[in-house]
Amino acid sequence: MEDKELVNLAMEAKKRAYAPYSNFHVGAALLCENGEVYLGCNIENAAYGSTNCAERTAVFNAISFGNRSFKKIAIVSDGDEYTYPCGVCRQVLSEFAPNIEVIMANNKGEFIKETLCELLPHIFSLKKHN
Repeated sequence: MEDKELVNLAMEAKKRAYAPYSNFHVGAALLCENGEVYLGCNIENAAYGSTNCAERTAVFNAISFGNRSFKKIAIVSDGDEYTYPCGVCRQVLSEFAPNIEVIMANNKGEFIKETLCELLPHIFSLKKHN
């Protein structure tokens, strides 16, 4: 799957976001090694600690369907700037795909790419990843 296609899917997922508190809508599209794609959006809650980011929603969605091998993830928000995953999402991604390619997009569909190891260089893990 082309990066632009994955970004477009993340933009579609963003439309489903539930963000009445921040008004910051985020969508993610996670490409698994087997070619399946799982979407996620941010889901806020009045108890802010119960809020879930789009990236984690996509990961948890994939895992709930038995997929644990991830190739790349695209993330997009309403902002003009590129949307980077937060620290918690970086850590969750590192649990399953420390070498995943992360595509960070803006609201115009423009994007940049980095590996998770570039975004989170010294991951916390029970096993050493290269």
